[in-house]
Amino acid sequence: MTTTTTTVRGEDWYARDLSGQEFRQVEFVDLDLTEASGVGAVFEECVFRGAKLNASVHTDAAFVSCTFSRCTFFDVRFERCKLVGSRFVDCTWDIAKVEGGNWSFVSLAKADLHSASFTGVRLREADLTGVRAAGGTLRDCDLAGAWLDRADLTGCDLRGSDLTGIDPSAVTLDRAIITLPQAVTIVEAMGLDLRAD
Repeated sequence: MTTTTTTVRGEDWYARDLSGQEFRQVEFVDLDLTEASGVGAVFEECVFRGAKLNASVHTDAAFVSCTFSRCTFFDVRFERCKLVGSRFVDCTWDIAKVEGGNWSFVSLAKADLHSASFTGVRLREADLTGVRAAGGTLRDCDLAGAWLDRADLTGCDLRGSDLTGIDPSAVTLDRAIITLPQAVTIVEAMGLDLRAD
């Protein structure tokens, strides 16, 4: 768990401009960031408990090694953000959109991403164990080394994502949307000898 040195409790930052602001080792309790926005904000080793980030837009921001517990990300938008090493526990992701950015080593274990969209995101060695992404979108994502055991990717749009490390026996892939090269990758992962004739 992240160690913090300062606590901010019950603050209303509705529609606040976070551009250029920097925070380090701060614990935010029940923070309201609804419709907040900004470019280049930096949060390092911070803890968010019960925070609302609904309809907020974060561009080129960094949330590095942060912990989010019981936070809501309804209609949030992350554009080219860096969340390396951050951890999400019991958070909600309804119609969230993540476009680009580096989310390597992030923990989203057991997250419900069924209506969330991740596009062009680096998720190297991310913990996606037990993720529920049925009907969700994980397009053009770098999933190299990601942990996907018991993930439900039923009907998930996976086109363009790196599936080289996926274990088809440990992931639910029913009706997942993939490309032909990805199909070859999965067939080979199943130990089959695929031939053109």
